[in-house]
Parts: sequence; C-alpha cells; structure tokens
Amino acid sequence: MFAVQYHRYGGSEVLAREEVEEPHAGPGQVRIAVRAAGVTPSDWYLRSGMFRDIVSLALPHIPGMDAAGIVDEVGEGVTGTAVGDAVFGILPAADHGGATAEYAVLEAWAPKPRSWSFEEAGGAAGNIDTATRALEALAAAEGMTLLIEGAAGGVGTITAQLARARGLTVIGTASEGNHDFLRGLGVIPVTYGPGLADRVAALAPRGVDVVLDAAGKGSLAELVAIAGDPRRVVTIADFDADRHGVRFSRSEAGESPGWAGLPLAADLADQGRLTVPLHAVFPLAETAAAHDVSAGGHARGKIVITVP
Repeated sequence: MFAVQYHRYGGSEVLAREEVEEPHAGPGQVRIAVRAAGVTPSDWYLRSGMFRDIVSLALPHIPGMDAAGIVDEVGEGVTGTAVGDAVFGILPAADHGGATAEYAVLEAWAPKPRSWSFEEAGGAAGNIDTATRALEALAAAEGMTLLIEGAAGGVGTITAQLARARGLTVIGTASEGNHDFLRGLGVIPVTYGPGLADRVAALAPRGVDVVLDAAGKGSLAELVAIAGDPRRVVTIADFDADRHGVRFSRSEAGESPGWAGLPLAADLADQGRLTVPLHAVFPLAETAAAHDVSAGGHARGKIVITVP
C-alpha cells in the first residue's frame, strides 16, 4: 500500500509518500480501507522530535491517530462489525499513528453516522476521545458551567457540543472573528487574552465550575484563578501543568480512554446534535501542508487528509 511516513525527525519536509507493507487486523481489531484521516498537534509534535525522550517511535513512522473508512478485515473476537461496514475510530495507542495510509488498523471504532461525510468522520474520533476524557476528569455534569480556552479548535468544538449534550452551559474563548461560529454551536463566546477573568465574570456572575484548557497558550494561572481551584482545571495542551497544580490529560497517562464516547457521539450526530467543523481538507500527497496548517495554531475546527 501507499502511506505517508518519515524516516527521521524534523520539519514537514521529512514526510514522504512511499510504498510500505500493509497492516492486518489482530484480535479485537478491524482493518479499514481509509477514506479520511485526522491531523492532530500530536502528529507534528512526534514528527518534530519534541517527544523523543518520552515516546519511543519505530522509524520510519506513519502519522495519524484517527481515521474513517470501510472495514475490510475483522480480527478474532470482534462482533457486531462486518466487512463492508463504514466506521470511524482510533488506531492502537501504542503505535502512535498509522492513519495516513491506504489501510489502517483500528483499536476502537463506531459506525459512521449517516449524517457525516467520511471527511467529517475521519477527523472526529481522536477529538471525541480527548473530549470525553477531559469531561470525565472534570466530572462535568448537568447544570455546571464550563469554560473552554481555545473553543474554536478541533478539540474545543467537540468538547463544547458534548458538554452541551450533558446539560452544561459552555463559555468558550476565541478571537472575535470566531464568535459567531461559536454561537452557532451553542457556546457563549468570549475573547481570549489579558483580562479574561473580568470578561468571564460578566458572562457568568455565579462563577465557572470547571475549565478545560485546549489551547496551551500559557494562561493556566488565570484559568486557575477563574475556577478558584486547580483541581477544577484540566489541560490537554500546556506542559507546564504541574507547576500550577493542574491535571494534564492525555491517553498515555494511564487514564481510562474516552472510547466509550464514540457510539454516543455517533448517536448525537444522527440526531443533529453533533457536527465536526472542518478547517481544511488535504489529499494524502499534501500531508506536509496539512501538518504546517495544524502547527500554525489557528485552525477553526478539524484538519483532515483524504485517501484515494
């Protein structure tokens, strides 16, 4: 099969489309003919070598941690899924990638919602997993108010919608140009940056119950002040979390995965209650450009790669 991979750490220029051996479904897994794969910051963090001291990659490495496509192999012990089914899901966590390819093996999956294109489904699973883990870590429940720092990004948009489905009020930071976009998702928008606490207080006079930092822009001290307790703040993007007493949520941290959120998200999608905003869609041959756009840090929604 063809895949995009890299043989050494570096910038996006190290990515190349090459012929590689096909993967096969193991016990409890399915293989899909990939139609679309999501791009996450972790993909280019790993490619750059930023995590080389904590994540051991077998090079060459194929990036991409979530995908959607058509099942063409079903592993031992799998029930309820058959060859020919359209699904979306997450690749094995231990592999740290593998989606930017013609075939990929999924470790967790759900039926693709009828209301989603393959591009939307291809960019959904990783963010659903992350959002579900974050909401569980925050014990987010009906009647609470959630503040999301970086609400217009891929994780932020999905977390906001899942939180709304749980009955939370959601306030989200974004640039003013994204405020109408957030309103369309049922989010109360607020401009990020200095003075955030005062602006949030005007929107939520009774205070904010829990906070998710999905931006990693160095605002944890102010977010803790807004929440009133570092235990009520979770970040998925700021590696300075420990200094502020804030929990850093990631799948490699021994946390319970958010895979259980996939079928629920699919149901919400088919009820018209969950969308996957797409910032940009690139063909497989332009994976490097997709990484560059993601690294720019201003994507509104998800960046996706399509596979012929």
